Amino acid sequence: MLDDEKLKELNAQRSSLVIYVNGKFQSASEPAVSAFDHGLLYGDGVYEAIRKYGSNIFRLDDHLDRLYESARTLRINIPMKKSSFAEIIRETVDRNKLADSYIRVVVTRGYGKMGVDPRNCIAPTVLVMAEPRDPLFSQSPKGIKAKIVSIRRIPRWSLDPRAKTLNYLNQVLAKCEAIESGFEEAIMLNEEGFVSEASTENLFIVRKDKLQTPSLSCGILEGITRRVVIEIAAQLKIKVDETNLTPHDLYNAEEVFVTGTAAELVPVVDVDGVQIGEGKAGQTFSKIREHFLKLVYGT
Repeated sequence: MLDDEKLKELNAQRSSLVIYVNGKFQSASEPAVSAFDHGLLYGDGVYEAIRKYGSNIFRLDDHLDRLYESARTLRINIPMKKSSFAEIIRETVDRNKLADSYIRVVVTRGYGKMGVDPRNCIAPTVLVMAEPRDPLFSQSPKGIKAKIVSIRRIPRWSLDPRAKTLNYLNQVLAKCEAIESGFEEAIMLNEEGFVSEASTENLFIVRKDKLQTPSLSCGILEGITRRVVIEIAAQLKIKVDETNLTPHDLYNAEEVFVTGTAAELVPVVDVDGVQIGEGKAGQTFSKIREHFLKLVYGT
């Protein structure tokens, strides 16, 4: 929980930001979403998190493709073409005069009468926000400690994890359990006991000079940063195996790291109190991260 002083400081920082709401730009301090919005009442919506590095909004097209696919799965009709949405995102960033920034795009089913019936909603709510934000775990440059939590990932036959929805209660509870146990991040297993992902990141391990990551069939989000890491590994001639992993594989890995837009690439040096490798970022991780930073800054 933020104390009053930190809350005041955060509100002061955001009062200077401009956000996009349903066709207009406004101050981030102004009301933006109806109390009757389905996104608030039921987590009924989709979102994307995107980073801008210098002049490069990284993999914007990929993020928009996933946003529109997620919306289609939820039967939400985004009221504009992808090209128009891309321009709105660019203008939001430009209006805020931000160099590096973290962008959040949200589309909910909209608002109307209360009730889960989607016919109650008049039209989708579209939000675009941008703010300066350091990568997650930047306060832990030597790596983080993670716990395999008891909260299981929602089965893929219940809710397809490839749809990036606003419903993150599963991951929030996993994060709570990890923090309450003295760890920085949660690692979740699927209903079969295989490793799926962290609370908001995909996961990789290194064993015998091979990069391994849970397959999409393990009930994971098809992460954009995950895809980039696989592409970089191919360029570096590192073999990548998308497969089933168990806690045993993590404990005995030479390296473990997580990837995501918010976190970027972060080494995991401890899982459940078991030191991973030498307890620091490994060589494979460091090579991939070096290429990742060159890529996002266009160098």
